Amino acid sequence: MPDSRPQSSSRELRIGYLVPEFPGQTHIFFWREICALRALGAELRLLSTKRPSKPCHHFFAADATKETTYLYPVPILRAILVLLMHPLWVMAMVQYIARLNETTLTQRLRLLGMTLVVAHLYDYATKAKLSHIHAHSCANSAHLCALVNLSGVVTYSLTLHGDLPVYGTDHRHKFKNAAFVSVVTYALQAQVMDVCGLAKDRLPVIRMGVDPQKFRVVQQGTQVGILRLVTVARLAECKGHTYALQAIKKLKDIAPHLKLHYTIVGEGELMADLKRQVQELGLDQNVELTGTAGEDQVIGHLNQSDVFVLPSVGAGEAAPVSVMEAMACGLVVISSIIGGTPEMIDPGRDGYLFAQMDVDALARIIADLAHDPSLRQKIGAAARIKAETSFSSQGFARELYQRIKQPNFLDHAS
Repeated sequence: MPDSRPQSSSRELRIGYLVPEFPGQTHIFFWREICALRALGAELRLLSTKRPSKPCHHFFAADATKETTYLYPVPILRAILVLLMHPLWVMAMVQYIARLNETTLTQRLRLLGMTLVVAHLYDYATKAKLSHIHAHSCANSAHLCALVNLSGVVTYSLTLHGDLPVYGTDHRHKFKNAAFVSVVTYALQAQVMDVCGLAKDRLPVIRMGVDPQKFRVVQQGTQVGILRLVTVARLAECKGHTYALQAIKKLKDIAPHLKLHYTIVGEGELMADLKRQVQELGLDQNVELTGTAGEDQVIGHLNQSDVFVLPSVGAGEAAPVSVMEAMACGLVVISSIIGGTPEMIDPGRDGYLFAQMDVDALARIIADLAHDPSLRQKIGAAARIKAETSFSSQGFARELYQRIKQPNFLDHAS
């Protein structure tokens, strides 16, 4: 099939920015990247698979929803017409799906049905004169990008936000024709190199970040024995809230002189279970569950705290933006060793790490910090410097945009 892409020398760089079910309550870091890219001069068109099933309470939700083009539901007749007009492309897509040897037959049949969505994306891309699509997903949205790329109309790239098994199978096929696959940790870079055989130069480490100027530092509590802790995370089992609750219960039993207050910010399926656990552990006076919060409210909770706790378990985290936000506020972060947290935190210098589910270790760190306000201030100050120098959303956006604008980018072919 002939390559219908214009050459980079004469082509305007207009980028489709694809996030599944955008905007969602956990999508604030995408909005930061969008704003930072546009500040650099990038011309973006926001795309999403479908409208989110739950409301987003962030300030940007209404504007983001208004300007996002949703690929589903599909205008069926128009999509069928597009496919009928491009039989060679349809054949290439069928061959791509047939080669997915790690994907079940049922899933491959679903992907065949998804070619209608691909046709919708193709139609939009040609009308909007997109040069490229960058997708923040390596599940079915990555297949979507790989399939539309076979038309020769757009190039594509991806961002991998977590371990490969979280995003399905057949990653070699998804990644094969991508101009690059950015990863949010060096551990993920090594994983993709090992599993997919991609060269290191096609796997840049580009994280999502924070705007340090928006997260101001406030004076932490200076009283010995009084500590305000906070966790900002959806209420799901993988976030490990129960281990933080158990650590506070342990300290309440063995060190009753400590005055600990723990704020949990977020919503999710475990809300009722966590409320029940708080009551069963006798922590009603120590723990507050606030529900969901927008960015300004989150910053407010961080500014009223001394320590941020991330007790996540399993493989659900990569480079948690919540950790970056807390460090930008000058908080001491205590995080489980998960995903890329060992790349983000220098233990004892700008934060603390503990083994997943190790309640005793978490309790010891909390107790040490409760007894030593000067240590909290020292660690918090180093955390703020780390956020400013290593976690800037503007810096990460610049890396992504420069990668897209590389001289050989639009002519990339595998």
